[in-house]
Amino acid sequence: MDSGNARVDLKQLRNSAGAACQLLKALGNPDRLLLLCQLVERERSVGELEQLLGIVQPTLSQQLAVLRREGLVTTRRDGKQVYYRIASEPALAVLQTLYLQFCKEGER
Repeated sequence: MDSGNARVDLKQLRNSAGAACQLLKALGNPDRLLLLCQLVERERSVGELEQLLGIVQPTLSQQLAVLRREGLVTTRRDGKQVYYRIASEPALAVLQTLYLQFCKEGER
C-alpha cells in the first residue's frame, strides 16, 4: 500500500474492498475452503471431492453451488460426470497464500 501523496480513488477503493469481502466471505466456510484447496491441485469430479473430503450430499451440492454463484469455480461435463476447477485468479492467489501459511508441512 502506498502511503505517499497519490490521490486515492475512493469509489474504486470501495468497489475493490467490496469484492475482497465477497471473496473472503465465500472462503470463510470450512467446507468451501476444503473444496477449493482440493481444486488448487487440479480439476476434480464431484465424486472425487465427496470421497476425498467426506462431505456428503446435499451439503456438497450446496457448497459447490455457492462457489459457482460467486464465480470461484467453473464446471465441465463429461457424460454423467461433472468436473470442477478454480475460475478465479484472486481466489487462487489467496488459496496459495493460505497454503503457505497454514498447510505447508514441517513449517507449523
